Amino acid sequence: MTGPLTFTQGDLPAAAGVVAAAARHQEALGRTLWPPASVTPERLARHYPAPSWHVAWREGRAVSAFSLLDADPPFWPDDPPGEALYLHKLAVHPSGQGQGLAHTLLEHAVQITQDSGRPWLKLDTAANRPALRRLYETFGFEPVDEREVSGFRVVRYRLPVNRA
Repeated sequence: MTGPLTFTQGDLPAAAGVVAAAARHQEALGRTLWPPASVTPERLARHYPAPSWHVAWREGRAVSAFSLLDADPPFWPDDPPGEALYLHKLAVHPSGQGQGLAHTLLEHAVQITQDSGRPWLKLDTAANRPALRRLYETFGFEPVDEREVSGFRVVRYRLPVNRA
């Protein structure tokens, strides 16, 4: 698949399909990030409502997805309202991995954040995931700190998205 990407917003079932496929693939490789049972549409909707989901499509197939939230009190409890958008569950379907889609998704999230007028795009990732940390740092995210949140050790990252 090499056709152009198109993006839609609000398609929770398509997003959940991508996230679940990525979760199963990582689990099969022995690198569980999200237990597959935790990424059903019903479970995802508890924390990531349908309007927060952005899905990238290629040739009629959902190939990647992420959620953008207006606030993230569990991970960023001290942030004032309107300071950032918060990226969660960045996932690339196994059939699209190795094609630069994660970078393209990050660029899309930056554009949405800029369009929202917020100065920061923020995220967290498991502290013990060096490949994910490298992805975010290579893209330009700066580590803020490392902390424990709900029993998980995470690194919090931020990226300034002000228009030059």
